[in-house]
Amino acid sequence: MDQHKASWLRREKAFAAFATGPLLDFWHRREEHEFTGVENLTLRYVRFTSPQHKRVILIVPGRIESYIKYPELAYDLFHCGFDVIILDHRGQGRSDRLLEDSHRGHVDEFTHYVDDLETLYLKEIVGGHYQQRYALAHSMGGAILTLFLARQPQAFHAVALVAPMFGIALPLPDWMAHRILDWAEKRPTMREGYALGTGRWRAHPFGINRLTHSAERYRRSLRFYSDDPAIRVGGPTYHWVREGVHAGRNIISQVDKITTPVLLLQASDDRVVDNRSQDLFCTAMAAAGHPCKGNKPRVIHGARHEILFEKDEMRAEALNAVVDFFSSHR
Repeated sequence: MDQHKASWLRREKAFAAFATGPLLDFWHRREEHEFTGVENLTLRYVRFTSPQHKRVILIVPGRIESYIKYPELAYDLFHCGFDVIILDHRGQGRSDRLLEDSHRGHVDEFTHYVDDLETLYLKEIVGGHYQQRYALAHSMGGAILTLFLARQPQAFHAVALVAPMFGIALPLPDWMAHRILDWAEKRPTMREGYALGTGRWRAHPFGINRLTHSAERYRRSLRFYSDDPAIRVGGPTYHWVREGVHAGRNIISQVDKITTPVLLLQASDDRVVDNRSQDLFCTAMAAAGHPCKGNKPRVIHGARHEILFEKDEMRAEALNAVVDFFSSHR
């Protein structure tokens, strides 16, 4: 495993060869499955498994993401001795959409995401042979997983929250944004319309992206969406934003129920989620008597929002922290 971890620091130099060689071979080993979620939506997920593995990591992606974006992370975790399961949330990826305009990021109730995650957990992990169970969540997935932990704090031996969406970086002052969201909620045509300043999916050039400093990883992710229109998701609806804001508040109000060991990774240069809400979460967890690892977020300095798709040095720092944290909780 140490040799594999050492490769994380030099992968970008020959990224194309890695992606079209070992990574593509690994991707061909995937098992794609589905289950029925809330309101009879078909939700899809992928598994990478080995008979030798006794540990599993459930990956909970962020908004608009699909498991199609995650083969590199799955490859690295698999070669560290973990089975890997990755969910496509309702309304995105290969899972069923909720609106006629499939580009609109929408959910009826944020708790439906949590219900779906619980269904997958019960289906794939509870009845399995695993001696240790872990979860890793990014952005919106961090909010979903944390609400799940408030329901089932014993579900996992430990979890890693990577740039979790406990608060959204809104383009307006909070009081104004909340007033607009409440106004739109009462108007059906606005409620399910694109939130202010957003729209259908578009391919943005690397130079103006807010997600990562890694040109190789950004362009690879962009190609997935460019080549497969079916997985594209654009901006969120007003209702989704409102549900996301309320989810953040619900998380803080339920920290006393969350006893699972938590590692929280924070991107110092995040412009997508509000880092102050992550600080508040860690403070609240400590006050409740079960602090996050280190009593505060572990900051990945220089990183943008997609920490695990960052340049090698920052990504390796984060991934090492995750694997070491999981290995310390058996």
